[in-house]
Amino acid sequence: MGHHHDHNHAHGHDHTHGANKKTLLIAFIIITAYMIVEVIGGFMTNSLALLSDAGHMLSDSIALGVGVAAFAMAEKAANNTKTFGYKRFEILAAVFNGVTLIAIAIFIFVEAIQRFFEPAEIATGGMMLIATIGLIVNIIVAFILLRGGDTHDNLNMRAALAHVISDMLGSFGAIIAALLIMFFNWSWADPLASIIVAVLVLRSGLAVTKDAVHVLMEGTPTNVEFDDIVQTIEAVPMVKKIHDLHIWTITSGTNALSCHVVVDEDLTIRETQAVLEDLEHQLLHKNIAHVTVQFESTKTSHHNELLCDLNDEHDHHHDHDHGHAHS
Repeated sequence: MGHHHDHNHAHGHDHTHGANKKTLLIAFIIITAYMIVEVIGGFMTNSLALLSDAGHMLSDSIALGVGVAAFAMAEKAANNTKTFGYKRFEILAAVFNGVTLIAIAIFIFVEAIQRFFEPAEIATGGMMLIATIGLIVNIIVAFILLRGGDTHDNLNMRAALAHVISDMLGSFGAIIAALLIMFFNWSWADPLASIIVAVLVLRSGLAVTKDAVHVLMEGTPTNVEFDDIVQTIEAVPMVKKIHDLHIWTITSGTNALSCHVVVDEDLTIRETQAVLEDLEHQLLHKNIAHVTVQFESTKTSHHNELLCDLNDEHDHHHDHDHGHAHS
């Protein structure tokens, strides 16, 4: 039964994986093409707001490109040296994305502050036109990402959407700046718009980096409630108690759990198997697809800690062997 569950889950996962990859690829092509237009336009019109938006689009383009590469890498099969396959590459891609965003934000801040002191002459008509097309392009790409991909659970897709949405706001800022310069001749509107973009870029960069680092640190998945899991396992009939519980994320949408479960020593193999299947079934509904359980009898279990401190691991194993030798 447990196996059957897993199979369905894997099938669903492959399907969303393919959809995510295709969606990202389409978005990548559109954004990259437009980013080139915006860079040329930014230099021609001398608008920092356009250039900062283009810088942001460059980060989008990198984000989407790396995202496509991450999905392609994740398809590579597991092997002897990478037993989980290459699925973690996606999380590394998200870290790279986040850090790129932070760097771009800092660069825009520095440029904008200089512009406040030395305002530049800006061709507002061209700026307005390019920013408007940029806004439309971003709305289309955001729509494609929301319709075609899993932007809720997949860290990479979420990062891509965050990029595109703050980009939309960037284009919007450039439009407003162009209008303010056209009608009121407020040249400071251009660097101000780019600073607002920089703040947005920084925010999404920090958020994506924080989430990705949490995964790399083997943190408890955000869509899993630790105490709830403990109660769920302990509520399964014949389970006396659990210890050495670990819950972590392999890659977006794939959570794993391992623990030691203490049961009565007179359970048959068939009964133990039934306990395992019950556990797998319960945990699948709690967003955990990979479950590894080590069973122990009430006699042999010396360990009482719910969480296992790896520093005590050596002593713990030593005691264990010692106990076995005695019995």
